[in-house]
Amino acid sequence: MRISSRLRFIVCWAVGGCFSRKCFAALLLMMAALGISTNLSHSHAAETLLPIEVGQPTRLEVFPQSIQLTTARQVAQVIVTAHYKDGRIQDVTRVSSITSVDSKVAKVAAGIAYPVGDGETELVVSAAGLESRVKVAVSSQSLPDPVSFQYGALAGFSKQGCSAGACHGSPSGKGGFRLSLRAFDPKLDGETLVREGSSRRVNSVDPDQSLVLLKPLMKVAHGGGLQIKSTDASYHVIRDWIGEGCRLDAKDAATCTKLEVYPPSGRVLLHPAHTQQLSVRAHFSDGSVRDVTELAVYSSSDDEVATITPSGLVVGKDRGETAVIVRFLDRIETSFITFVQEVEGFEWNDPPASNYVDELAFEKLRQLQFQPAALSSDSEFIRRVYLDVIGLLPQPSEAEAFLADNSPEKRKRLIDELLERPEYAKFWALKWGDLLKLTSGNVGPRAVHKYARWLESSIATNQRYDQFARDLIAARGSTLSNPPANFYRTAADTNESVEIISQVFLGSRLQCAQCHNHPFESWTQDNYYGMAAFFNRVQRQKTGRGNELLVWTNRTGDVIQPRTREVMQPWVPENESLGKLSDHDRRETFVNWLTRANNPFFAKVEVNRIWAQIMGRGIVDPPDDMRSSNPPANAKLLDALARDFVDSGYDRKKILRKMLNSRTYQTSFRTNDFNRDDEKYFSHYLPRKMSAEQMLDAICHLTDRPETFAGLRIGTKATQLPAPDIANSEFLKAVGQPERQTVCACERTGDSNLNMAIQFFNGGLIAGKLKDKGNRFHRMIAAGKNNEEIIRHLYLTGLSRLPTQGELDGTLKYLPEKDDRGAAFEDICWAMINTIEFLFQH
Repeated sequence: MRISSRLRFIVCWAVGGCFSRKCFAALLLMMAALGISTNLSHSHAAETLLPIEVGQPTRLEVFPQSIQLTTARQVAQVIVTAHYKDGRIQDVTRVSSITSVDSKVAKVAAGIAYPVGDGETELVVSAAGLESRVKVAVSSQSLPDPVSFQYGALAGFSKQGCSAGACHGSPSGKGGFRLSLRAFDPKLDGETLVREGSSRRVNSVDPDQSLVLLKPLMKVAHGGGLQIKSTDASYHVIRDWIGEGCRLDAKDAATCTKLEVYPPSGRVLLHPAHTQQLSVRAHFSDGSVRDVTELAVYSSSDDEVATITPSGLVVGKDRGETAVIVRFLDRIETSFITFVQEVEGFEWNDPPASNYVDELAFEKLRQLQFQPAALSSDSEFIRRVYLDVIGLLPQPSEAEAFLADNSPEKRKRLIDELLERPEYAKFWALKWGDLLKLTSGNVGPRAVHKYARWLESSIATNQRYDQFARDLIAARGSTLSNPPANFYRTAADTNESVEIISQVFLGSRLQCAQCHNHPFESWTQDNYYGMAAFFNRVQRQKTGRGNELLVWTNRTGDVIQPRTREVMQPWVPENESLGKLSDHDRRETFVNWLTRANNPFFAKVEVNRIWAQIMGRGIVDPPDDMRSSNPPANAKLLDALARDFVDSGYDRKKILRKMLNSRTYQTSFRTNDFNRDDEKYFSHYLPRKMSAEQMLDAICHLTDRPETFAGLRIGTKATQLPAPDIANSEFLKAVGQPERQTVCACERTGDSNLNMAIQFFNGGLIAGKLKDKGNRFHRMIAAGKNNEEIIRHLYLTGLSRLPTQGELDGTLKYLPEKDDRGAAFEDICWAMINTIEFLFQH
């Protein structure tokens, strides 16, 4: 009966309007636990290719401006762009007329120019009454042009998905047929295709009867289904390679050195413009250039914004920016395209910008026609900034004083005060503890406290971030006397060192590259082991004194690439020159490169991480997965923050202060008609569930019944725990406390589950604190406080605001219905704990 009365009350509470969304967290949690979606957003993206409205352009631009076809197999994708008087541009390739003046020299089909015979001619391009001409030179058509095994046949298998991880590129292959993932090992693939299985997969006498073609054509039973058509470019290049005798490439054959994608990044298409044909050209080490548009593999970073056809046609679905990822074997390039749609009734409301953060955020919002939300209320702001900076709710007296303060500088002043409080360092040390896998099990019961205190001290003293990274990466000595040396306790071997350092400080997840080239990024297996060469000489030895470990480096110790058996030289991304390697410790060379002011990763990773902590989403999201195929929502903003961070001397507190003082951070979570669909560009604050530790501290704060943790001083908050296994709290585990077994930010999620719902509906921890006669409201009852005083105090304590009249009337009406006044307030407090407004950071 107790639960039913509480549910009856909480429904009354919600209807009374305590929160604008008129719902409560208990139902949300239970719905999530039962798999019921609470996402009411809908995609209105068009599912069919719309016709092009050419209109009246002022000129046509054709790419390429001239064409040279120097082999019998070369082709050229032609792209036609219409330019308009108002500055708009539009790809009109698929509605343009493209003809060859001399069909004996070149022909055109579906926008692609093909060689026919040696000579020169022109392509005539016309659309909307305008005409442009492109010179074409064709040569060497009588000379043989054999298909390259790597850049022809293997590219064809990759294009059709045959060498993808879900097909024959998986570690064990499929149906006894294994290819290297995305053709990263051509030697292995040559053996597999030509010699393995008594050469039964290829038939050079009758190529069309080759098993590698019959199966994906479904002329022979194929577990992968139909994967290729006889009209595909991939089919023809694989068939011709087989027909030419399955020749492998010579050792000195030209290699692909780069990809060129047209249009380059930055193209903006204003509706009705909604499609863009791509052109992809591969540059080779012998100076030759080949159009590989038909053999490249395409994907979009955001399919809700745009999709891409196998032929490289980008189709806009909704407003926004997408990264078009183009892969040709191990080469990856990215082109950013922004689709803009006029929104009926949209007028920029021109909110005041507090600093460059707002200026750049507003620039993107205005371009995409998302209206920024209004400024958050004072009660929303104080609760938000307390939770983000120190992890705790404000005291009721602090909330009351802030709400009563009419000074225009009060928010700025509060931010400065919070950044100087000791709780700031303790809370942000918790966040770094997650990244560094700080647990008693990982580093030992003595070292865990020393390591945690070192993290806290680093943040409290505002240590330069570059020095912080250096202390960790170049650490040596005893894990007890030099706590940063524990870094090499959790990074227990060379491979873990590479993967942890790359993910924490470069924002790159390199685990895949240990076994093969990275499937989503241009990191290769060679790159992985080149990075490993910096850390392979790190030695670890137990001293026999408790769990103490000594860390030092040898002067010798090379890394052998397991596939090629080559000795790997130290390597860093971007192929930057490292200069002379440190004779004493190669890690010094690495960290010198890492902390350079022009390092393309280091500063961006940290400012993006800080942004994600306070905004609920990174500019690049997830924040530890920074790659060209996962682009920033606002590249200009990320670049500006990184520059500011470097210029400040890697001052984390300064960059955090800049973010907190921005209007972008201080916007309301309440959406308007012009930003309701935005979850990416920061037009409004994104509500998120409090962390497990914050939830426990908030419950303790509301009831004024603190938790005690064995072995820790009285008064230690959950947000100040050195490690999760020290607390060993059933409640914390149930509501999402990470185990810290990986450095992935994904370990700490905002997902709800059935265990969490049970804890909040009828859990022992909450029930115990509510029944405790020494809690906040029971003491107020004993002190003779009237109902209205207690209700107002509870609202200030838990929600940092006073109740609305409807909420006050609803609770005052409920209280007399209970014979036990204390039990009635238990229900009221329980109901508050179970609201979204209490459980969520908003």
